[in-house]
Amino acid sequence: MNRTVVVIGGGYGGAAVAKALDEEADVVLIDPKDAFVHAAGALRALVRPDWAGNIFFPYDTLLRRGTVRRERAVAVDPGGVTLASGERMEAAYLVLATGSDYPFPAKMDTDLSGEALRRIHEAHAELAAAGRVLIAGAGPVGLELAGEIKAVWPDKHVTVTDPAGQLVPGFLPEFREELHRQLDALGVELRLGTAPVEQPPAEPGRAKSFTVATTDGGEISADIWFRCYGVRTNGDYLADGRVAVRTSQGRVRVTEALNVEGHDHIYALGDITDVTEAKMAGYAMKHAEVVAENILAQLRGERPTAAYRPSPVPSALLPLGPGGGVGQVPSPDGPVILPAAAVSAYKGVDLFIGRFAELFGVTRG
Repeated sequence: MNRTVVVIGGGYGGAAVAKALDEEADVVLIDPKDAFVHAAGALRALVRPDWAGNIFFPYDTLLRRGTVRRERAVAVDPGGVTLASGERMEAAYLVLATGSDYPFPAKMDTDLSGEALRRIHEAHAELAAAGRVLIAGAGPVGLELAGEIKAVWPDKHVTVTDPAGQLVPGFLPEFREELHRQLDALGVELRLGTAPVEQPPAEPGRAKSFTVATTDGGEISADIWFRCYGVRTNGDYLADGRVAVRTSQGRVRVTEALNVEGHDHIYALGDITDVTEAKMAGYAMKHAEVVAENILAQLRGERPTAAYRPSPVPSALLPLGPGGGVGQVPSPDGPVILPAAAVSAYKGVDLFIGRFAELFGVTRG
């Protein structure tokens, strides 16, 4: 019996599902990076480059039986995957877990961990020299970056813009109110309902003083800027449509079992799926639990029964530096707002570094 499971993508969901299947399946994890990057720690790494090494984890400690191939998938079909090298790998089960790209510094823009560390140190030096910072995008990434900057440099002037008129739509008013309160206390200038008319005349993350007009008729002056918007789903290897026809957002339609529609042996998880929820690492890892349970059942000759049902209300832990932030989590009685102390204790202090050190079997101080 062929027990080969090829997992395409070694991010949060891919690494988790590969680890969960390692004891009972012949797992091959495919990813072009030379290390797992804990993106949730990337913004802290930018402001504390001495800590930045903590966000990289070696793939060679992840699996005991399985293998990790540092390759890029260029095509898939119902029977396997074709790599950029031209090699084709047969698979009894496929897991599509290629996630999404996002602008630096929230995600790295290189496959090499050494190069990524150099990029972080360079951007840190540029940021340290800038007195005024513009953050374009007031989603969770932009707000978290503002909090991290203020935690290290409380005297820097940080402006956050967003064309939307409201912070984090869909969350409880109390969540937004607490965000506004803490951002005001930090001295972050929040300009909602506006955005730069044109991209600033400097590369993001590079110090260069500028003034740009804004869509509300005003202007913003800054010495450096960061782009905190613009997710791109990684699914080019699906372009020929042999496994799935992607949605207009580049995502793959899946069933409750997280099967790619029309294939009971092909699964997808994380950002590449059309599951209606925020695209967050925590959800990708919950997807991984369902996928692993279903594949294990199939390997044992049983009917897969695990189903994924997204929460009807959004949840998030949004740190604003190590000691600040606000959370919204589900409970039997409805969503609950978590104060800064709880967000700090659960996530803000170490940004889950300990959890991933355990997953990869390494020690982190």
